[in-house]
Amino acid sequence: MKTQRRANALLAGVSAVIAGLLLAGCTGASSDARPLPEGTLETAASPRRHEQHPEALDAYRAMWDDLAAAAVTSDAKHPRLTAHASGRALELLRYMMARDRRKDVVTKGHLRLDTAVENSEATKMVLRDCADATDWLHYTSEGKLEDHVPGGHHRIDATVRQQGGVWRVERLHIGPVGTC
Repeated sequence: MKTQRRANALLAGVSAVIAGLLLAGCTGASSDARPLPEGTLETAASPRRHEQHPEALDAYRAMWDDLAAAAVTSDAKHPRLTAHASGRALELLRYMMARDRRKDVVTKGHLRLDTAVENSEATKMVLRDCADATDWLHYTSEGKLEDHVPGGHHRIDATVRQQGGVWRVERLHIGPVGTC
């Protein structure tokens, strides 16, 4: 029950984030930002990028790509969700998709990431991000915007851990609009 309340609290602030999958840095997009093949996620090169475990950062960014793929149909059982997320992070992603499905909305747009490494160990990396979801918005089944509330900047805290030689996001906290 505590996990459910925590997920609900996180998602209340995330609704605006999920409304548009466009993560950008708190200080604006970097000239190093790169669009993903699907055009749904952009990342800025972190000034504190940690090269010891670039695969951990790749897994974190891939988790957002996976969520973007699931968000187009609000599919909580989308097979890509388990590729780069586990534990509580996976629970949160599935909860968000199930909630959107109940609301009969899907998410489209762009999300931007500006990721910084807070701590790095042999099999664990702690990340801080500022998600700019101003253009990642909820749409109804008729293709209209759910509302006219823009997304915003959300602080993201994540823990990526190596499990069986594979890096996956295991903890994910998404703060409300204006937290970065």
